[in-house]
Amino acid sequence: MSDVTSYMNRLGLKAREASRALAAADTSQKNKALTAMVDAINSSRDMLVSANTLDMEAGRAKGLDAAMLDRLELTPKRIDGMIEGLHQVAALPDPIGEISEMRYMPSGIQVGRMRVPLGVIGIIYESRPNVTVEAAALCLKSGNATILRGGSEAINSNQAIASCIRDGLSTASLPESAVQVVEMTDRAAVGALITMPRYVDVIVPRGGKGLIERISQDARVPVIKHLDGICHVYIDDEADLVKAFNIAINAKTHRYGVCNAMETLLVAKAVAASILPQLAEAYAELGVELRGCTKTREVLPAIGVAEESDWTTEYLAPVLSIRVVDDLDEAISHINTYSSQHTDSIVTENYSKGRRFIREVDSSSVMINASTRFADGFEYGLGAEIGISTDKFHARGPVGLEGLTSRKYIVFGDGHVRR
Repeated sequence: MSDVTSYMNRLGLKAREASRALAAADTSQKNKALTAMVDAINSSRDMLVSANTLDMEAGRAKGLDAAMLDRLELTPKRIDGMIEGLHQVAALPDPIGEISEMRYMPSGIQVGRMRVPLGVIGIIYESRPNVTVEAAALCLKSGNATILRGGSEAINSNQAIASCIRDGLSTASLPESAVQVVEMTDRAAVGALITMPRYVDVIVPRGGKGLIERISQDARVPVIKHLDGICHVYIDDEADLVKAFNIAINAKTHRYGVCNAMETLLVAKAVAASILPQLAEAYAELGVELRGCTKTREVLPAIGVAEESDWTTEYLAPVLSIRVVDDLDEAISHINTYSSQHTDSIVTENYSKGRRFIREVDSSSVMINASTRFADGFEYGLGAEIGISTDKFHARGPVGLEGLTSRKYIVFGDGHVRR
């Protein structure tokens, strides 16, 4: 344990020193590093695939399930996606140094606010090696040093990617320790990382609920997180039913194992008999198991019974709970009772109802006539996201560059003294 602590402290010290260099780096230097990372990844495709093959073979030997192996695999398309993500982050406006809200005070001084990096960000994630590039790019562009601790199942892939990242940093004359990937697979490294307030300013966990709960409980530094993605779509009695059908199918079946997939469908009773049979037929063809409340089963008697626990379950699977509600009031009440405050959507042609929904539903993303699957940094124009936050302080919703910064007050004077 002492060896792990000593190793993590060394990483932390290097990261803290690198964070000062990054805070002083200009936009062109950061973009040069990102572009050089693109070149390094492009020229190292064979090395990345070879390293990933070792992880895939080890994963199969350990009995990892198909979903985990899918997240672990680095296909040519995913490598292309990593490169595209770097290009997108390089093209984004640099938030660092942005000054806003400048105003003269009665004393004659000017007061404003400047956007600055958080400092050192620790990121803990599972399975997906492409997260290594996403996290490094966003932290670098926002002027933060980062310590990345990927899952042990992706250790070879992550180290191969880390070498490309170091090449990019070196090309731009930035410290290679600005992005450090933990080489230890010992779980004690996570415990050390989340309890180093001297070196780490914020932790971002990306993974299953168990991992995030553990980190939230044990961390001694602030955590940007979300636990569950219990997302809802409400089909209003004034909805366009063609839009409603398409949104309800997409929100559930576009991808199952993601946090912005719909887990509960709410339907106004006035349109339940019109829309539910069509949806049930489509879901059946796609292999989705349906569970419904009493009113839902009056329309769809063949489906399963939705228990109280279904309303609080993130399935991450082809399972959907359905509830028929009287009206918008009951829909909002259900969402605010059971939602994990991630993403919720209303389908309606009534402007006033839509406005009321986005005002009263207390979630980090609230939508009108759109699939919950749009709750994503890329879709919001943030570039690759660092994660989703359902917290209310600092960052909320998809966390991109701005979410990895803070603001400090700045004062301009000309010999002013306080009277």
